[in-house]
Amino acid sequence: MMSEEAGQMLVVYDDPSDQRSLSLDDTSSTEESPDETRLSLETPNDVIPYIGQRFATHDEGYEFYSEFAKRCGFSIRRHRTEGKDGVGKGLTRRYFVCHRAGNTPVKTSNENKPQRNRKSSRCGCQAYMRISKVTELGAPEWRVTGFDNHHNHELLEPNQVRFLPAYRTISDTDKSRILMFAKTGISVQQMMRLMELEKCVEPGYLPFTEKDVRNLLQSFRKLDPEDESVDLLRMCRNIKEKDPNFKFEYTLDSDNRLENIAWSYASSIQSYEIFGDAVVFDTTHRLTAFDLPLGIWVGMNNYGMPCFFGCVISREENSRSLSWALKAFLGFMNGKAPQTILTDQNLCLKDAIAKEMPSTKHALCIWMIVAKFPSWFNAVLGERYNEWKAEFYRLYNLESIEDFELGWRDMVNIFGLLTNRHIANLHALRNLWALPYLRSHFFAGMTAAGLSKSINAFIQRFLSAQTRLAHFVEQVAVAVDFKDQAAEQQTMQQNLQNISLKTGAPMESHAATVLTPYAFSKLQEQLVLAAHYASFQLDDGFHVRHHTKHVGGRKVYWDPREGIISCSCNQFEFSGILCRHALRVLSTGNCFQIPERYLPMRWRRINTSSAKLLHSSNDHGERIQLLQNMVSSLITESAKSKERLDIATEQVSILLSRIRDQPVPPQVIRDFTSIYRKL
Repeated sequence: MMSEEAGQMLVVYDDPSDQRSLSLDDTSSTEESPDETRLSLETPNDVIPYIGQRFATHDEGYEFYSEFAKRCGFSIRRHRTEGKDGVGKGLTRRYFVCHRAGNTPVKTSNENKPQRNRKSSRCGCQAYMRISKVTELGAPEWRVTGFDNHHNHELLEPNQVRFLPAYRTISDTDKSRILMFAKTGISVQQMMRLMELEKCVEPGYLPFTEKDVRNLLQSFRKLDPEDESVDLLRMCRNIKEKDPNFKFEYTLDSDNRLENIAWSYASSIQSYEIFGDAVVFDTTHRLTAFDLPLGIWVGMNNYGMPCFFGCVISREENSRSLSWALKAFLGFMNGKAPQTILTDQNLCLKDAIAKEMPSTKHALCIWMIVAKFPSWFNAVLGERYNEWKAEFYRLYNLESIEDFELGWRDMVNIFGLLTNRHIANLHALRNLWALPYLRSHFFAGMTAAGLSKSINAFIQRFLSAQTRLAHFVEQVAVAVDFKDQAAEQQTMQQNLQNISLKTGAPMESHAATVLTPYAFSKLQEQLVLAAHYASFQLDDGFHVRHHTKHVGGRKVYWDPREGIISCSCNQFEFSGILCRHALRVLSTGNCFQIPERYLPMRWRRINTSSAKLLHSSNDHGERIQLLQNMVSSLITESAKSKERLDIATEQVSILLSRIRDQPVPPQVIRDFTSIYRKL
């Protein structure tokens, strides 16, 4: 802000640079120049400013000139104010100029501060309108006393002028709408499309741009981190009040500032009870708006879809913070550690898992490794990159450790990677990512590279539109609810699909009634392959190999009396699905149903929401009602075919016998009778 006195006149410039770059005074033109005035549109005379035109206030004059400018193809800004007693008191004259008026002054360079060399739109345009305050008969008004419409630049077309900053505005209603969208985790581009549909405007015709929306969201992020932390804790406490099963833990540093915070929702804890045998702990993401490390625990349900278990935000990622995160997670899950955990290649995380989850098998996520391949090998291998990548996947999926080691040695020599440090590092860690070393551990199919797409899509849903840190907990909750609803719909679609039996074997039809379509498709693949294998009985088991081969094969052990079968390929231990070798032996041994223990509960056609409620509910009457619903579903499914009805009748008879063998206290009998009469 600069001012200078001219007699008793005080002059104030809205933009200090205008004092040096513009020269507008009382001698400026007070008439239009009809020959040189350039208007971009055929403008009616009643909307063109003219000398003597009157306005009740100077703001009214500004709005009129702004509308005129928009129709012509430019925008305006306030240039300077003149008055005797200062701005807002004794105003006597106001100048409004073209947005390209003046020239940007050269900035003094500062070696310690980086300069942004942004091109200025100012070009010294002299177009302006001056209004002066006149008081006659006690009623003050503002009159146009100067107007010049000469422009030394091209004027914009109507479809271009709306992109000028002066005409891009976000109303309070639209701001609220944008923030609501941001909480749901949708992208800025999706927000724009939704608002275009809501306002019935063509794409690109909203009164603001994607950049404006991003700037708006960014403005909400530029807050005091300490205030953000306080709000985040308050949000977690509010959620806890509404849902006692919501769990969160946090730590404060010596200055009482938030250091770590982790949380899990009630539905996530219930999902973990059933599907927490194999977990991915993804620590590769950051909350970019706040530059904070983010860790996410996810798993896979019985329909092959990702399920969310928990989240952690830390100020720093180190062994101490990661150990705390794992300890908090185990606390949420009542101390139940997963059988296996998949992570990124992180030495701090490796040490933390060994300390907090000593009985859990730690492995590296193959898709997190593969994501780094382009930067590691593209330049090194050039045109042979895709060929090498195909060979890597072949080695990765091998069953035999011996075949892997021989193949790896050949691959290194063929592609000239003997001295490559990334190849050396991968080989040193091969027992943490190569499947031949991991097949004796359960991974629920999460070693498949294709799973990364669905998991990343889920994670990006709440990373794409971060607003306030406190809102992030809500954004994750919305994303989890959305994922749960989508999973329910996909589950229904899978269940409604007619399953095609390919072998006609009784084992196949039996498994189809027990397993989910996802799990059954995996078993069915093995059943089809089993028909191509021959089995030879040995003293201590069976030798099974492909009928076209005379060497190799797998060793299968089967005890029909105990119902125990195992194979040296470890397919069941790895995926929970019996292999073709074991299925071949069962078929040869006249086994018409897969033993119960080899149809794991985590892959069965259970209604997960009912199962969760049944396990979590403490109300006896509620559990009876849930059981009645399950029995109703059993009858409906069993009635669809004679085979299903036979299986149901047989299994229910066995179940009833087991239940009747259980003792029942007299008091419980009386309570049960009372509750049952109320139902």
